[in-house]
Amino acid sequence: MVSWLDRTVAACCQPLGRYVGLSSGEDGVLGGVDYPLLWYRDLEKHSCGEFSFAVVQANQVCEDYGHVEPGREGTFVGVYDGHGGHDASRFACDNLSRHLIMLAQEKGTIDEEVLNNAFAATENGFLSIVEWEFHVDPTIATMGCCCLVGVIWKRTLYVANLGDCRAVLGHIGRFNRIFAEQLTDDHNARIKEVRDELRALHPDDPNIVRRVRKTWRVKGIIQVTRAIGDASLKKPEFAHGVMEPFRRPVVRADPSVCSRNLQPCDRFVIFASDGLWDLLSNEKAVQIVHAYPRQGIARRLVLSALNVAARARKLKYGDLMNYDKGVRRALHDDITVVVIFIDHEMLNDELTVPGMSVRGFVDTHQPSHFNIEQEVATESELIETEPTETEPTETEPTDTELTETEPTETEPTETEPTETEVTETEPTETEPTVTV
Repeated sequence: MVSWLDRTVAACCQPLGRYVGLSSGEDGVLGGVDYPLLWYRDLEKHSCGEFSFAVVQANQVCEDYGHVEPGREGTFVGVYDGHGGHDASRFACDNLSRHLIMLAQEKGTIDEEVLNNAFAATENGFLSIVEWEFHVDPTIATMGCCCLVGVIWKRTLYVANLGDCRAVLGHIGRFNRIFAEQLTDDHNARIKEVRDELRALHPDDPNIVRRVRKTWRVKGIIQVTRAIGDASLKKPEFAHGVMEPFRRPVVRADPSVCSRNLQPCDRFVIFASDGLWDLLSNEKAVQIVHAYPRQGIARRLVLSALNVAARARKLKYGDLMNYDKGVRRALHDDITVVVIFIDHEMLNDELTVPGMSVRGFVDTHQPSHFNIEQEVATESELIETEPTETEPTETEPTDTELTETEPTETEPTETEPTETEVTETEPTETEPTVTV
């Protein structure tokens, strides 16, 4: 029989990140009950600060995937919100960061072109799977994924997105007040400018967007206008039984990409799937992050959103516990949140601990593969150490033997951050509270 001491020790050795009871908090939002559909990492380190990560499931099978890869040279963040199933979002989570790092190593840098090419490689990879499996399972052609990617590298933040996941920056403005600045564009047919863009791209199709049950949809089928996958809306050979024939893709896979030199006033970035933004405004989310401690802040955002969802259905917050996955989808969507804090004194420093890759709903840390300059230095070393006919060497090197030299480090050039215009919407109160 296992003693009580053995059971206690075994329980203490279990991973604490996933499916644990919530600690009580004075405001009630962070605790009080067990929450079996919630996974979180309250606070971890990345290359220039700390991050908080949380996911809550609503669908029968969670269609959200999240990934944070903090290396010694920079930090990668990915939020992947699937629709029609989880295959596309799982594929994007497994492959987009890999493509990005490989392309960045080949080019020796990260820039907007690298991000665009990483998205294209991921799209082509998934469409190849659709082509291979379509005759066995045609539903794979209706699966897609909204993608949001952020990369911090050499004091620059790069952001790329497809669909309606969103990145929102919190920065300090006048009178030490926090402001919200949306860094991404929502590619969703509910937005008039997006519908106008679609109509301009498809002038010969008067039904390119249709209103279905009070919601604007592309061809009456889907709300988002850009995504990985959704092959049935991109290639006619996969559209059988889904929609009438079409001449050109009605959903695109080219991301909106932007870059920003990080400024001293920039404090944090919230990366989240639309499950959060359907319930919390940009300003409310930024106020919450600014007002409360870093520890557990992603979890706090998720639970604050669930509190809003419960009130919208005139339910008590605790009543959500009675709704299991699948049924829960009637109240809210899957929600993934990553909050990246930016500590400017660390932007030029190497991470003091080994970078570890973290994925939502996974309780194991994997070594980070975020190493770009290391590969470039190795290639330079091979070139610089090629023996010449005029330089004597102690031993005659063979064609496959290369002398080893210590790679030199090049310091990144520093650019003076420029002032950018913040959002016009200001928080109404300086110390917001979160109600339950």
